[in-house]
Amino acid sequence: MNVRTPAVRLGLLPAGIALALAPAFASAQEASAPTTLDRLEVTGSRIRSVDVETSQPVLTVSHEDIQRSGLVSVGDLLQNLSVAGTQTYSKAAVLASNPEQGGQYVSLYNLGEQRTLVLVNGKRWSTSLAGFTDMSTIPTSLIERVEVLKDGASAIYGSDAIAGVVNIILRKNFDGAEASAYYGQNSRGDGSKTQYSLTLGATGERSSIVFGANYIKEDPVWAKDRGLTQYTYGQGSPTAGLSPAGPWGRFTDPRAAGTPGAGSYNEDGDWEANTWVINHTGSWNTPVGVGQPSNNLNNYHTIGLDDYYNASQQMMLNQGAESKTMFTSATYDINDNLRLKSTAMYSERDSKRQIAGYPLTGTSQPTYPIVISKDSVYNPLGNWANPGAGVDITSWGRRIFELPRVTQNNVKSLHFDAALEGNFDFNNRPFDWDVGINYNQYDVTQTSTGNINLLALKNALGPSFINGSGVAQCGTAANPIDLGVGPGRCTPFDLLGGATGATPNALQYINTLLNSTGQSKSKQYFANITGSLFDMPGNAGEFAFAAGYEHREVSGYNHPDALSSAGYTTELAANPTDGKYKTNEFYLELMVPLLRDLPGAKELSLDVASRYSDYDKFGNTINSKFSVTWKPIDDLLVRATYGEGFRAPTLDDTFGGGSQTFDDFTDPCDAVFGQRSNGAVAARCAAEGLAPGFRQTDAAGRPVSARDTQGNAPFQSGVGNDSLQPETSKTRTAGLVWSPSFVSGLNVSLDWYKITVDNVITAVSANYVLNQCYQNASAQFCGQYGRDPVTGQVNSLSRGNANLGSMETEGYNFGVRYRLPEYSFGTLSFNLDTNYLSSFRQQATKGAAWDDYAGYWNFPRVRGTLASTWTKGDLSATWTMRYYGGFRDYCTEDECNEPGYLTENGGWSGGEGANKKGAIVYHDISATWQAPWNGSVTVGARNVFGKTPPITQAVTNGSAVQLDPMLDYDRFLFVQYNQRF
Repeated sequence: MNVRTPAVRLGLLPAGIALALAPAFASAQEASAPTTLDRLEVTGSRIRSVDVETSQPVLTVSHEDIQRSGLVSVGDLLQNLSVAGTQTYSKAAVLASNPEQGGQYVSLYNLGEQRTLVLVNGKRWSTSLAGFTDMSTIPTSLIERVEVLKDGASAIYGSDAIAGVVNIILRKNFDGAEASAYYGQNSRGDGSKTQYSLTLGATGERSSIVFGANYIKEDPVWAKDRGLTQYTYGQGSPTAGLSPAGPWGRFTDPRAAGTPGAGSYNEDGDWEANTWVINHTGSWNTPVGVGQPSNNLNNYHTIGLDDYYNASQQMMLNQGAESKTMFTSATYDINDNLRLKSTAMYSERDSKRQIAGYPLTGTSQPTYPIVISKDSVYNPLGNWANPGAGVDITSWGRRIFELPRVTQNNVKSLHFDAALEGNFDFNNRPFDWDVGINYNQYDVTQTSTGNINLLALKNALGPSFINGSGVAQCGTAANPIDLGVGPGRCTPFDLLGGATGATPNALQYINTLLNSTGQSKSKQYFANITGSLFDMPGNAGEFAFAAGYEHREVSGYNHPDALSSAGYTTELAANPTDGKYKTNEFYLELMVPLLRDLPGAKELSLDVASRYSDYDKFGNTINSKFSVTWKPIDDLLVRATYGEGFRAPTLDDTFGGGSQTFDDFTDPCDAVFGQRSNGAVAARCAAEGLAPGFRQTDAAGRPVSARDTQGNAPFQSGVGNDSLQPETSKTRTAGLVWSPSFVSGLNVSLDWYKITVDNVITAVSANYVLNQCYQNASAQFCGQYGRDPVTGQVNSLSRGNANLGSMETEGYNFGVRYRLPEYSFGTLSFNLDTNYLSSFRQQATKGAAWDDYAGYWNFPRVRGTLASTWTKGDLSATWTMRYYGGFRDYCTEDECNEPGYLTENGGWSGGEGANKKGAIVYHDISATWQAPWNGSVTVGARNVFGKTPPITQAVTNGSAVQLDPMLDYDRFLFVQYNQRF
């Protein structure tokens, strides 16, 4: 069933979908002539009605549309909507370590995945502790249709429906069998996708059952295999983003100031110790070479560029995943007015990501510092090299490139719902009701290797000696420790010797297997009733209503690896999370038709909805929505909505235990990138004993070369706040659709939207903490960071969540669709749809200045699609052009085409200037043949011309995250075969 809504805004959909969505873009003059008398419930309203035209934009994608698209996941499908933003945890976000990593999510209007409510068959789907709904658990082969409400709906559905609602309707009333196979691959021979599915169903006089099974496998893509991503800052700047944490061990000379050869005095009279690296062959851009013996200081040199490392060589660009799903749905009509319905689904996803080996330092865990013992045989300043005069090396580093960090997420999703539905007539009017239960469970097991066991490392870098066999052994000759990797054993680690100093046993000894588990569970009990009460005067229509009650219980936990929680590994130490809450909710919706078939008012109706929610943790709230539909003439429909919304804090927001993180930040006291020009900032920097020329340093102890550089010490982030209150929102929309009767097949639509979110639950950033202290002298935030007493570097900082500031987005959707009459050569149709982003503003705190991101990276002002489709008999073909507008980026030394563009122009620009990147247009094609034996074949290609997207300097966390995940970076070819039996 396709739900017809006159002013639907067609999304940016791939080849085949844009035209297939045409029924959802129905003409206004058809509004008063429904094609069926079945009473239907449309997403965005609880009222069942024979008139499916509503005052809210609902986009519908059918099962056939999805099959023609060549996309195998709901996440990929919805990512092409013109109002969809970049995913927080996309397949390209391999540096993220959250449990959500590896899933697929949708963020309508770029307002965040937590603010888009996902339903399945009209019921809430499972979410993570952070409120993310993983849609990779729902394979496309099991979907009958997808309805996307691009409007807030908290008054109808409760929490989270701020940006909109995605309602996935699963297949039912299916007779026979259907099997499908799909294969696609990038033109470079990687990133292949495979899908197999089987659907079985039977429908009897009073019962029906559907069973489905699905398998999907997606192979990874590596950053080193693309010119755009083989270096941190792109192909044109191979050395700019090299990591100072290289595969060759380095250390800062620990000998006393003034010791000959240990360092030198700078022009300010301060002692600067040398940073030493073992002599070796090879460089940053060649395979790792051979190093000299590490226990002789004469074999070292001061650190240089060839000692750095290109971490992209070990990074995935897109991770791989494998998922398996089983689904069943059954309906039994007890009698003509009573039926039992139930749905069950089990899905399991395994995803695997890899990032570069750990950049290990002596203070990877500040609470458990590790030194290279003066009694280690591998210490060039130790007692073995300088008998009786050895010193510990306290400041050292080395990337353990031999052990790339590999994380595997196993996600099990279980869903079950059951409901008793009925209908009856009262006073000659129909009523529908249902009562039931909805259960979701989401279990995550995360395992990883490549992090370092610091307890073992301390032993491996501790005292050692050369035994009688000429082999290095832990301990001393008087108290040796058995060689090996098991309990009570130890293998010395020649850390400073780099690539040629590490033995397989030493690497195995310090490596660690980490394991963490988490669960999110929800139980929902509900009861609903809908019907019409009376006829409005003047034949305006039926006064209808819907009312209901819901009780929801949400609970969950996250139990991180015990050794890591104790701070004994290089994994980010996290504390456990445990929490739960309950809510009781009541809602009422009224549909009030006011006028019909009058001059200037072919139709005028009002929809009013209100919902009361009572949370045991957050108190209560009432949210209402008002919608109006007006047809002044048959060819024109005008509509508008105003709605209040809210989002309750998630379990993570409220009960999160917090974890370590290596934040990107800019020290306000940095002489180059800081804020020393601000008098208040300069005064506090001086009060902390920092010299005017103070510089923030990188992992190698060198001054940073860019803003927002990753810190050298882990900060504490994500600590739950039990004082958080729900976010609130206001949604305003107005739109029209014109379907001129004198031009058959032409539809033109224009929609305006504005969504404001207040009391935003924000993960406070390190920059925010520092700026609040240095700029505003906030005692609260000045107590949340600390500096190293010797170097002055920020070495500790604690940040959590708070209700801060606001965000607001505003824009327009414009669409034109024209279907030509059928000719001898077939049928042609054209779809043009665009989204113009007027503004996307954020306010850090109430009263602070607004930052407008519209026109910057991830926020193009214009996104659009033009699709042309030809159909004749059993053949069809589609050509689609997808347009992504240009954006402003940071200026760099190599690229700065708007050097005079000041930040006062709005938003961030990375300093005084900006670098404008051009727009990009992708071309997609597909063709389908309907075979006479109930089979069909679809072949196609996305990004036919193999265009590469622009990179950005706005994100500096490695090459894998510098491409907008919404954009294709390669040509993708696919073929799909479906067979009905």
